[in-house]
Amino acid sequence: MKPSSIVEFVRDTYQTNDFIPLHAPTFDGNEKAYVMETIDSTFVSSVGKFVDEFEHKIEAFTGTAKAVATVNGTAALHAALYMAGVERGDFVITQALTFVATCNALYHMGAEPIFVDVSPVSLGLCPKALERYLEEHAELTEQGCFHKGRKQRIKAVVPMHTFGHPVELDELIALCHKWQLALVEDAAESLGSFYKGQHTGILGEFGAVSFNGNKIITTGGGGMVLCRDLEDGKRTKHVTTTAKVPHPFEFYHDEAGFNYRMPNLNAALGCAQMEVLDSYLAQKRVLAARYEQFFASSDIRFVTEPSYAQSNYWLNAVICPDSEMRDALLAGTNDAGVMTRPIWKLMHRLPMFANAPRGDLTQSEFIEAHLVNLPSTPVVLAD
Repeated sequence: MKPSSIVEFVRDTYQTNDFIPLHAPTFDGNEKAYVMETIDSTFVSSVGKFVDEFEHKIEAFTGTAKAVATVNGTAALHAALYMAGVERGDFVITQALTFVATCNALYHMGAEPIFVDVSPVSLGLCPKALERYLEEHAELTEQGCFHKGRKQRIKAVVPMHTFGHPVELDELIALCHKWQLALVEDAAESLGSFYKGQHTGILGEFGAVSFNGNKIITTGGGGMVLCRDLEDGKRTKHVTTTAKVPHPFEFYHDEAGFNYRMPNLNAALGCAQMEVLDSYLAQKRVLAARYEQFFASSDIRFVTEPSYAQSNYWLNAVICPDSEMRDALLAGTNDAGVMTRPIWKLMHRLPMFANAPRGDLTQSEFIEAHLVNLPSTPVVLAD
């Protein structure tokens, strides 16, 4: 299939000859009204009604016990890992096929990643690869799970729901239970995705969501920690608000905390976006079906949701038959003003994580060389 035919299809879908971004924010609801309300009230920072309201909306939508708003998704993941007990010098198992923020959160808390392979179905952490790595390299002691060679504690597992496609959580949860590991879901990309009827980010001990400008809904910058346990949620809220003990006028902080509070200004935007989230999800599923039908008779494979899940199809993706076609597709579409992107460089190819322990990454390397993301902004289409 020629890049020109894909360009034509995308332009016909979006009904424009202008530049088409990969995923642009859409503001067609109460965003301006709510943001202006915060400005008029002067409560634009971390105190204001929209922060609480946004947290409650996320709790109701996802089914989590407690949602805690943060300044961005990386801060949410950092706080989630902290609450899960990850400490300096610990290992955390994750996927090499992820956005760098996953590993940056580990780096800045003094933990180290271990990379295992991903599933060709979900594009996220593969339970079989995780099991193989643990059986070969880990051992259980009275103090927990340790790496045989490095003698460092392995504390947690962080799967990432790549492009909104849920990983095989039941299998991962069982392995974490067996090996005494905390499961923290990197759900940055998967707001609106469901695993066997349950929202992503709420099956692990903690989950982290992102509301960056390119996500399915945005607060400009922002994130959310999803807490399975209500008491953990209360403590997460405490430590992310500088661990300040409530008092009418005294400043007293009972532990070292984080200044990760989401401003009311951003939360106002999020509240308005939540009002149209269901519409966006419906539009994106129709768009994904249109892509799937278009590529069905070609040698390019459209990435569909796993059979056990309902994906938000945050970013639509295709797998090209070879890297040459991938490169031609990327060049041809971008030259024509249709933004497409390859998947991220694998984390062990980056200098700061080059020496991290890793298992066999055959599937990750294949996807890295063959995948292309296509424009995925929600658009109203006829079924």
